[in-house]
Amino acid sequence: MPASLGDKLVVAISSTALFDLSESQRIFEEQGVDAYSEYQIKLEDEPLAPGAAFGLVKKLLKLNEHNSKSTPRVEVILISRNSADTGLRVFNSIEEHKLNISRAAFTGGRNPYQYVSAFNAHLFLSTNPGDVRKALESGYAAATIVSKSPASGNTRADNSELKFAFDGDAVIFSDEAEKIYKKQGLEAFLASEKSAAKTPLKGGPFKNFLAALHKIQEEYSQNDCPIRTALVTARSTPAYERVVRTLRSWDIRIDEALFLSGLSKGEFLKAFDADVFFDDQQEHCSSAQSLVATGHVPHGVANEE
Repeated sequence: MPASLGDKLVVAISSTALFDLSESQRIFEEQGVDAYSEYQIKLEDEPLAPGAAFGLVKKLLKLNEHNSKSTPRVEVILISRNSADTGLRVFNSIEEHKLNISRAAFTGGRNPYQYVSAFNAHLFLSTNPGDVRKALESGYAAATIVSKSPASGNTRADNSELKFAFDGDAVIFSDEAEKIYKKQGLEAFLASEKSAAKTPLKGGPFKNFLAALHKIQEEYSQNDCPIRTALVTARSTPAYERVVRTLRSWDIRIDEALFLSGLSKGEFLKAFDADVFFDDQQEHCSSAQSLVATGHVPHGVANEE
């Protein structure tokens, strides 16, 4: 019988999000693909340093140690624009850092989004916005890692508890409410949300990923759960009822909810001690990326060209 990923939480990640390939990227941009290939092959036995999402991946894989079942609950898959030749350095680095990653797709420079679908990944993380957009357009949760430093989000690296923070509109939820805010202003937004308070919002690109996290959370008591989630939204409390009722209708638990009424999110994410934060708006990502690992979700009205 062929192997199957079953009901695992599947996270696909690019090599540039997992490791620091900034010097390799500089050579590629300045000298071209041949020089890049020569450089990677020459240094293939020299391990790459951790990248912005390294700490998150390490803690995701650590969830398998919590699992009481015989099969692991999390699978991390490498999806990379490298070729098989240049990708050897990446896999050598995976082995050196003792990451349990055994599956990969190397696309030789082409957009790898089709393999996000083939692996049926719940989440795709990359540093390439074009690849991320393609994955989102195909209906998968995806984000561009924008953190400046691999140290971002690793204040709790020695703690096995894994904390996810999400924006609401255009991330967990659709951008239907955000469209009203963008086009008609705050008063129209608040009036609309009040009148539609008992009507659940449609799901956004991260709904299925949040549901997959919740499925793992249900295997534990609330006190012993290794995963904690937070909604961190610019909404104010007058617009919170629809959010609460939406999550209730989906039967999905959010452990913490912060309604900030336009305040900058960075310090609150630091207080929550998030391992990663996902937001659709660049300004919110900018306020967070020096404090926690941050993924920009290029989806919805805020990202329309």
